[in-house]
Amino acid sequence: MNHRTGALAAALMMTVATSALAETKAPAAAAPLAKVNGVAVPKALADLLVSEQVAQGAKDDDELRARVRDHLVRREVLLQTARKAGTDKLPAVQQRIAYATSEMLANAYLERWVEQNPVTEAAARAEYEKVVGQNAPNEYLSRHILVESEEQARDIIAKLKAGTAFAELAVQSNDPGSKERGGELGWSRPGSFVPEFDAALQKLEKGAFTQEPVKTAYGFHVIQLDDIRRAEPPKFEEVKDRIIESMQQSKVQQHIESLVTKAKVQ
Repeated sequence: MNHRTGALAAALMMTVATSALAETKAPAAAAPLAKVNGVAVPKALADLLVSEQVAQGAKDDDELRARVRDHLVRREVLLQTARKAGTDKLPAVQQRIAYATSEMLANAYLERWVEQNPVTEAAARAEYEKVVGQNAPNEYLSRHILVESEEQARDIIAKLKAGTAFAELAVQSNDPGSKERGGELGWSRPGSFVPEFDAALQKLEKGAFTQEPVKTAYGFHVIQLDDIRRAEPPKFEEVKDRIIESMQQSKVQQHIESLVTKAKVQ
């Protein structure tokens, strides 16, 4: 079963439980999609299901409409058989149908509420500016020398203090990925390195190196901070849809909570 067929089947499963609600909305004068044992299958119901599938990316073509017709005919056969067998009279089945109907009604209300209370692009942009202003992290351009012992690290620090260039001493590093570049690690954000390394790096001022060896699970580091800058945030257009979706979900939850708060719950 491909994705489109699976999604269609799921939608049709819901209509089995809520067929009475959907079918009463079909225009009386509309020609039926089909008749099963004399019972009309509303074309309006097929149109509804097709539109839902198209909204999810399916193509409105003869193949989709044929699948919808086939499913609705099969569904009607099952419904008629179930009613003859008295399945619709079983208390558990009636409860499930009632629940499915009420769930559909509640969801339909929320969908309509969202349409009437959309998150505007201006509101999304304001949220974007707020988040970017509060959370834009620093980025650090750093280099390091990794050695096995604390004594080696202290010797390197002493030579740095004496004026030896960091890049010259970096050839001693046990980090093959950076030693050939003078110890350069490139730009990084907090969390890019192990905690001990990160903490030491963020305490440094631009151009300074650690005055004490930094011990990690890899050995002993001497770290130098070459530059610091504010991280470049993603463009608003790149994240606009995610921001709107998140804000809309938050608005819906707030609306539901306000309704629950006002309700008399005993």
